[in-house]
Amino acid sequence: MQERRLRLTLGYRGTRYAGWAIQSSSRTRGRSTVQGTLETALASALGHPVRVTAAGRTDAGVHADAQVVSFDTSSTISPEGLQRVMERWLPDDVWIVDIAEADAAFDARRSTLRRWYRYAIWRHGAPSSAWQGRCLVDPQPLDVGAMRRGAQALLGRHDFAALATQPRPGQTTLRTVFAADWRQLTTALLVFEVCADAFLTRMVRAIVGSLLWVGSGRWTARQFATILLSSDRASAGPNAPAFGLTLHRVEY
Repeated sequence: MQERRLRLTLGYRGTRYAGWAIQSSSRTRGRSTVQGTLETALASALGHPVRVTAAGRTDAGVHADAQVVSFDTSSTISPEGLQRVMERWLPDDVWIVDIAEADAAFDARRSTLRRWYRYAIWRHGAPSSAWQGRCLVDPQPLDVGAMRRGAQALLGRHDFAALATQPRPGQTTLRTVFAADWRQLTTALLVFEVCADAFLTRMVRAIVGSLLWVGSGRWTARQFATILLSSDRASAGPNAPAFGLTLHRVEY
């Protein structure tokens, strides 16, 4: 039977998962992953094994509003029918946003133009129910203006080695950032939004951790810009906790 390609968009809360990708290391073996959970559900719904390709490999504890995957199937089920069936097989913390037919050349990772991430910080009191477990609770006074000025240094094409955790051997650390800014969504909720062609391992979390040092007065925005140019991970700030980060949108 001839195979067809489908494009599936899903959301998930990454709290109890060891990241997106199926793991093979002894440290993470046996822990649930989002990819493994999705592929098991798809195999049950379609009646055959499925291997998906994702737009981005989120780390352990990171969430997604609109992760995109592509996969092939010989099933004739409609996208709408598959979405209904998948609701029975997926746990509550993984859900389908949309399923659609895709061109045979579509690849969820290689066809991506831009990826958007959000990092949420709750600044006053307890987080609302919608943000419980999805934000960093940090009541310290912050100079948001300085953090916004620091974020401007990220724009354009740079070597982000200073903000990457153990890049793979031979992997380029050059990335192009199209947008990076802090937004005060409510009096309590501060969100960092960043868009790039691709991201390095824990890059967004390193950016946020470093810009929080700018906001607290430990660094100036100019110092952050200088550290970015150093290509030295040890000179930058700490990684912000994973639970505040969400893959927000993928552009094709």
